[in-house]
Amino acid sequence: MIARTRFSVLDRSRVRQGHPPAEALRDTVALARAAEALGYHRFWVSEHHGVPGVAGSAPTVLAAAVASATRTIRVGTGGVMLPNHRPFVVAEQFGVLESLFPGRIDMGLGRSVGFTDGVRRALGRDKEDAEDFGAQLGELLDWFTGASPTGVRARPADGLRVPPFVLALREGAAIAARAGLPLVIGDLRDRERLLRGVERYRAGFRPSPWAAEPYVVVSGAVAVAGTEEAARRLLVPEAWSMAYARTHGTFPPLAPAGETEARAMTAREREAYGAQLAGQLAGTPEQVAHELETVLKETGADEVLVTTSSYDRTALLDSYRLLAALFAPVP
Repeated sequence: MIARTRFSVLDRSRVRQGHPPAEALRDTVALARAAEALGYHRFWVSEHHGVPGVAGSAPTVLAAAVASATRTIRVGTGGVMLPNHRPFVVAEQFGVLESLFPGRIDMGLGRSVGFTDGVRRALGRDKEDAEDFGAQLGELLDWFTGASPTGVRARPADGLRVPPFVLALREGAAIAARAGLPLVIGDLRDRERLLRGVERYRAGFRPSPWAAEPYVVVSGAVAVAGTEEAARRLLVPEAWSMAYARTHGTFPPLAPAGETEARAMTAREREAYGAQLAGQLAGTPEQVAHELETVLKETGADEVLVTTSSYDRTALLDSYRLLAALFAPVP
């Protein structure tokens, strides 16, 4: 089943402790080249604002850099957070990308707004803006089909076909189904919630000009190494960063695994950290292959979007290489 499944990469341009944000962006472009050479289907970048540990704040700009540095891999966003932007402007941006790199651009769209009140104020948005996601999504797609009632055309998007994807879990899965769009859903740690979202999406799917039938992309971190312990340690920096964000309200840069493991944590931090590590797909190639086969069988997913981040860039690339050997062996 793995050999018949597309595997793709989402990189969040995570900043490493002691390294500048510019290096994280260059690392993303370098990883995209490696992913292309290894046979991955897509390479996506994300949108985060005002986050110390993430450099990727302008996904369409970064996608342009990635597409310029690669030749064949599909490039897109995972995703542009639509409530943060006017749909007209988003259509224009993807129209430019598709015009420059025809047939290679994906438009992944999410419904989150800024992580903190301060970021939301800086964006001129609030939490309620996410509630209009369905309407914003419909308006965005209309700009590509020329259906706007104003007579204005989004140039050069008008008439172009840029595949849209909805990043979602609960309410968003239903929105994707009603709009007849492919769904990107995570994470792999909470299998029960994942399966409920996929079932809800498939049950409510309505064919559209964008997709004739449901298309499911499951996303999450996957770490592969020579030993189970080495693979698990690859996930430690991101797990601590996420745990710190949940207990302190800000995402710090990624720290080395050894530093995190030696850290004296509060009970609350330790609980959040353990929750982040629990259920992750990490192990030897044989162990990960078995786990992925189970996920694919349970979800019937068409594609897997791997979102692994780590401080150790060499070990991270090795993980992607070992994973690629499971679905598309390369020299």
